[in-house]
Amino acid sequence: MRSVPRVYKTSKMRWTGGPQIWHKQLLSPGMGIMQTLQATYQELAPGARSNRHGHQNAALLYVLEGHGYDVNDGERVEWQEGDVCLVAPGTVHQHFNGSDDKPCRLLIIKTKPIYNFANLNFQEFKEKAPKTATTGWQDFHPEE
Repeated sequence: MRSVPRVYKTSKMRWTGGPQIWHKQLLSPGMGIMQTLQATYQELAPGARSNRHGHQNAALLYVLEGHGYDVNDGERVEWQEGDVCLVAPGTVHQHFNGSDDKPCRLLIIKTKPIYNFANLNFQEFKEKAPKTATTGWQDFHPEE
């Protein structure tokens, strides 16, 4: 573990997903150093929404830029730049960008690897993210 990097250049990591929600894996056990945390950079296109899903592990969303809301077990929870939003374990939730003209950027940190190690990796999708772009944002792709 001492030989693995201590700094990872996120500019060299590629975006996956689209057209409404994009992901960049920042930290995972497969990288060799961190076995207990997973971190993802997520960008929602203007007017976008994520999958509606649930999992056993908790998640922290730090709002880097923009504003929006989550729907957690049917309850709307507003958030904006600088906020930290907690998604409690077992909560069915979905993220929404509250802006029609600006992207929303989130840092998501989870203890999911611990749950996977304990074979408690239940996750279910209730609704997939749309496969079509929001109107007017067909060419949207996160900036590097």
